[in-house]
Amino acid sequence: MSSLDIATAFIRRNLESQQRKPLVVGIQGPQGSGKSYLASHLAQELSKEPSPLRVVVLSIDDLYLPHQGLVAVAKANPDNPLLKGRGQPGTHEIQLGVNLLHALYEGDAEVKLPSFDKSLFNGEGDRLPMDDTRVVKPPVVDVVILEGWFVGFQPISSDDLDMKWEQTWGKERALLGIPEGLCKKENVAQLNHNLNDYQRLWDLLTIFIQLKPSAPESTSESLFSIVYEWRLEQEHYMKAHNGNKGMSDEGVKQFVHRYIPGYVFFLATLDSSPKWKGKKLTLTLDKNRKTFFEITSAHMG
Repeated sequence: MSSLDIATAFIRRNLESQQRKPLVVGIQGPQGSGKSYLASHLAQELSKEPSPLRVVVLSIDDLYLPHQGLVAVAKANPDNPLLKGRGQPGTHEIQLGVNLLHALYEGDAEVKLPSFDKSLFNGEGDRLPMDDTRVVKPPVVDVVILEGWFVGFQPISSDDLDMKWEQTWGKERALLGIPEGLCKKENVAQLNHNLNDYQRLWDLLTIFIQLKPSAPESTSESLFSIVYEWRLEQEHYMKAHNGNKGMSDEGVKQFVHRYIPGYVFFLATLDSSPKWKGKKLTLTLDKNRKTFFEITSAHMG
């Protein structure tokens, strides 16, 4: 079975036991892993006859602060390079996401969905005005999918953060060739603090799907090396179809660098948190994004 088949069955089985609609599905995966592809194809697959479902897909990117808000975050955190631009915990309007999910739960009024255009302001991006291009009309939908690179991440204790900084971060930084000055421990601590507010959004998720890179074959290779390869493939594909507009290979490398602290410090919380016990499907991917092993602790029937 493909990842799509497995995820489709997982959602349908859990929907059958769901007393209240919609079923809200969180999808997490690193850049280039195919989470957006999976989300969009799940929507197509679940809407097919003979048992079509109404599906809404949201990305955590849709919840980015408007450009002015992103600038304000950067100015408020001048010593944190991880917050100089969109992407990290602390650059989203969480209440907007909470309001959207509550409105979709109620299903008694039109819900306008936000969109973020990453091409505006020389690539810094801006949220587009809400209009009628993305509208969900009553009645209540069956499934809502929320996907993003850190969807579901939990904050960790100060002791855990200290331990990872001393024992894990330096090792991963060396393996990946990340400059020593990328960030300081207090910068990561700020992201850790910011994650607390995101729990209001994660608490509205019903079930969870994780796209997880397989362990590297060698101890001299980082688990996150594949993220650079996947993201570079993604950029090359985009440039091949848009007239070669996009980042250079070095630009992609520097782009991914900023996200690695998030994976190093918080990715493991998806496995350790009791929040997803009995509700999580893990799809482990090889370097070609093929699913070779599936683990689920949730009902599959």
